Amino acid sequence: MTPEELQEARVNPEFLGFLEEKEAAALESKSISELYEVLDSLLILDLEENRIHKVYAEILKVSFDKIEGRLKDEKKLSLDNDDIYFIRSFYEHAIEKWSCENYDGAKELFFILTQIVEDKKLVDAMTIHLLACAQKKDMDTFYDKDVEHQNEVEDEKYGYFILDFKFDVKEYLNKNISSIEEQYEKLKHLLN
Repeated sequence: MTPEELQEARVNPEFLGFLEEKEAAALESKSISELYEVLDSLLILDLEENRIHKVYAEILKVSFDKIEGRLKDEKKLSLDNDDIYFIRSFYEHAIEKWSCENYDGAKELFFILTQIVEDKKLVDAMTIHLLACAQKKDMDTFYDKDVEHQNEVEDEKYGYFILDFKFDVKEYLNKNISSIEEQYEKLKHLLN
C-alpha cells in the first residue's frame, strides 16, 4: 500500500467498521490465523495501541494454551496451517523478551521452540538464538554481528524468523555442542 492508501484506510469509516467487526469475531473465535490477520492490519495502519495489545495478548494466550497441549501430547509443530502462527507468536514473544534484556525468559522460549518444531532449519536458528541469550549477547549486537541481512527469504513461511547468519550454521552448532547440551540440560525441566 502507498502512504496515501494507508491514510485513506485509516479514516475510511466503512473499512474501520469492517476491521472492528473482524477484530470482535477473531477475539471471540480465538482463531489464531484471524487474530494475526487483525493484528497485522492494526500494525500496518498504526491504529490504537491498546487494541494492538489486546489482540496480541489474546494471540499469546491462545498460543500458550495450544503449545502446552502439544507438549503434553508430545506432538511437534510444522510450518503449515495454523501451526506457523503458534510458532510465530512464541518467537515474537521470545524476541520481545530478548530486546528487553530478559535473557532467561527469551532463552526458555527459544528452548521450547527447539523442542516442539519439526523444521530443522528453524530449530538450528532457534538454537543459535538460545546460545546468544545464554551468552547475554544483546539483540542489537547479535543482529549487527551475526545476522546476514542480504539474503532473500527462500520460502515465505520462513519470513517471520531470523534464519541467515554470517557463519556456517552446522559448523557453529558443532563447535558449540557442549554449550548447547549444557543449556538443554538446564532447561529440560520446562518440558515436564
